[in-house]
Amino acid sequence: MSRRAGRDPARALLSAAAREGRAALMVPILLGLAATAAGIAQAWLMATLLATLLGHGEAGAGTLAAAAALALLQVGLVVAQETASARAGEAARATLRRRLFGRLLAETPSARPAGEGAALAVDQVEAMDGYFARWIPSAALAVVAPLMVALAAGAADALSGMILVAAGLLVPVGMAVSGIGAAVASRRQFEALQRLSGRFLDRMRGLPTLVLFRRQEDEARALDAAAQELRVRTMRVLRLAFLSSGSLELVAAAVLGCLAWRHGILAAEGHPNPVAALFCLLLVPAFFTPFRAFSTAYHERMSAQGAAAALAPILDATAPGGLLLEEVPPSVTLVVDHLSHRPDPARPLAIEDVSFHVPPGETLVLSGPSGSGKSTILKLLMGFSRPDEGRIALNGRDALALAPAELRRLVAYLPQRPVLLRATIRENIRLARPEASDAAVEAAARSAQVTAFAESLPEGLDTPIGEGGHGLSGGQRLRVALARAFLRDAPLVLLDEPTAHLDPATEAQVLDSLRRLCTGRTVVIASHSAMLRARFPKVLELREGRVVPQRRAVAT
Repeated sequence: MSRRAGRDPARALLSAAAREGRAALMVPILLGLAATAAGIAQAWLMATLLATLLGHGEAGAGTLAAAAALALLQVGLVVAQETASARAGEAARATLRRRLFGRLLAETPSARPAGEGAALAVDQVEAMDGYFARWIPSAALAVVAPLMVALAAGAADALSGMILVAAGLLVPVGMAVSGIGAAVASRRQFEALQRLSGRFLDRMRGLPTLVLFRRQEDEARALDAAAQELRVRTMRVLRLAFLSSGSLELVAAAVLGCLAWRHGILAAEGHPNPVAALFCLLLVPAFFTPFRAFSTAYHERMSAQGAAAALAPILDATAPGGLLLEEVPPSVTLVVDHLSHRPDPARPLAIEDVSFHVPPGETLVLSGPSGSGKSTILKLLMGFSRPDEGRIALNGRDALALAPAELRRLVAYLPQRPVLLRATIRENIRLARPEASDAAVEAAARSAQVTAFAESLPEGLDTPIGEGGHGLSGGQRLRVALARAFLRDAPLVLLDEPTAHLDPATEAQVLDSLRRLCTGRTVVIASHSAMLRARFPKVLELREGRVVPQRRAVAT
């Protein structure tokens, strides 16, 4: 990496992505040059036709037909160029998004708010489209295409070519003056957009809590303030964009005036080559067209740099290290020793001095009121957070010394509200192990009693369901999530309130599936359910983050 790239991670990210997509980016550049060449030839034929109409020279229907054919060819080349540019931008965004998703998945969920991650993956990556689809092709064409036009004009009239070259050198000066401010304004606009997107998504998810504590009006005012900030910064970017366009049009008007004045004087004295005079005047639009595209794309570059500044720290971050597993062990012994954790420094400990031991084939139920630390313990066991004190051991070894991806291989997790996607039931189950065969998916579905209700559906396991499991009942959604756990076949199973909000009959059916899932595995269940505690007698009672001592019967 060059020293310059080392100083600016955003530019380094954009340059690296451009190098990866170089082959795709060359296609729109070559098509643009071909369109410029067609425009030059068309300008010469049109100049010949106009000179004939003015009584200078001879041109017939063949010249008119050739000019029309070149016009159609130029339109086709421009359309093909735009299509190729869109494909290059789409490929570059897909590559960046895959890399970003990999980095975000490697982070712990508590590393950043969900809204911020969504804004990075959607808004910031989409802001890169203009850089690859428009900026890089237009930057290359803004150098080569005007030079082609100026050389063609110089071949007809040397002074006209020199005027065009001088004008071409003035254009970047005007763009640079407005571009410095545009870079700063665009970066601040994206920062404001990211803050607003993240805040809005997080507040929408927590809307019931906000209403419960009567904070909805305060949050509405805070969102309005963030929206107003984004509006102000967007208008500032637009003002700078209009300033850049205005400077370009001023230079174009000055060039056209200079050429008209020069050839007008020659015409008054009896112009030696009227066709060349008209040709030079007709080349002015062709000369400035690449600069106009460059001016528009210049602000796309500023936007992309602002987005790249937000993405570069994540994409350049060192991948989390840790030990790797040669293979997933068939069983694990879980030991939690004097575990304490404080997620928020401003609040008390969520759990304090918690210890327990779960051997293979045994199930531990974490019981206690809401806020007693059950879910915090599950997050620590999954490696989503690191404890402040204490140790988590799997088969006698520190679990947190494993690489995060390796720790996830050992765990099957069932949240209180399972996430189901808009897909078929089979595809939703297969998310647990994408490489699994249809036979394995169907076996998991039978173990979780999914087939009990899927057989009555129009297409069985291939029946599509809506986002969030729309079309299935709460018990059916839970059984689909249980099927994922069966398919994953991990030695450590973590369940968070698996029977919450179920009626007694459905809960009994789910508990039958849970019993099969727990057989031979190490299982930790966080639950309030009396029926579940009766089914799994080993219970650890928690209250305010601490273990409640078990009462012992006194001998009489």
